[in-house]
Amino acid sequence: MTTIGSSDLDVSRLCLGGNVFGWTIDEDASFEVLDAYVAAGGNFIDTADSYFWRKPGNSGGESETIIGNWMAARGNRDDVVIATKVSSLPSRPGLSAANIAEAADDCLRRLRTDRIDLLYAHRDDESVAQEETLDAFATLVKAGKVRALGASNFTAERLRSALEISDRDGLPRYEAVQPHYNLMERSDFEASQAPLLESENIACLPYYALAKGFLTGKYRDGGPSVDSVRAEGALEYLDDRGRAVLAALDEIAAGHEVPVAAVALAWLAAQPTVAAPIASARTPEQLADLLPVLTLQLTDDELRLLSHVSSA
Repeated sequence: MTTIGSSDLDVSRLCLGGNVFGWTIDEDASFEVLDAYVAAGGNFIDTADSYFWRKPGNSGGESETIIGNWMAARGNRDDVVIATKVSSLPSRPGLSAANIAEAADDCLRRLRTDRIDLLYAHRDDESVAQEETLDAFATLVKAGKVRALGASNFTAERLRSALEISDRDGLPRYEAVQPHYNLMERSDFEASQAPLLESENIACLPYYALAKGFLTGKYRDGGPSVDSVRAEGALEYLDDRGRAVLAALDEIAAGHEVPVAAVALAWLAAQPTVAAPIASARTPEQLADLLPVLTLQLTDDELRLLSHVSSA
């Protein structure tokens, strides 16, 4: 277990991404994945109010609804840590005080719970003063509707500004950040955000932890075509650097007798400030490839090798 920033949230080393729930898998299949995840010792689930409004027939909140139904059916709300996000749903856009209050209540209703453990600003909204946004989040924390706050897709400059305002005004701080960060996407985060997160004791919870599926090892030269909505994005990484990363992952995975995906996640989990990588699965079989990260510890040499071959 690891703690999110200075909060009292203790979470497992793998955060289960809920973006596929209600998008590429239905409620029954989602329940199977969720059951398998908690049975393996996981307790941390990530979703958003915008998951997954883009699917034809959806309006947003489908993932939250499925997770809420699952918690109600299993009676396990107190055993899991739920993270969700506001500001990106087209019908509830932005970070105004009014929208944050309304969107959070919508999240609570869909999740069928009285509190959100970790609530993110899904995307920054520079049209609203940060003081207004942070005051609105503070109101939710004071009311007991939210336990801790996070920021997703913020620049280092805007995150630093928000932290300064929170400290100045005595408001709850962002305890977690969700950046795009993985073995194939390192330079932006490591250069701009990582030093700030380390100095401010903020947890990094990277999304696209498997580089849109590339780091599962499924996408290779001459490999079989993979039926996935992310296949095109994953194949963009299949260059000389990507091939070198896959070769190193293959070698390390064989030594530990674990899937390639688990090694990629273990490298990420070992990076400074990273609390738990976020990864999703459409089946219990896909999830099984991720679960070893809950306990897998790479050696210093293995971490150095992966860092070397993945450097830009």
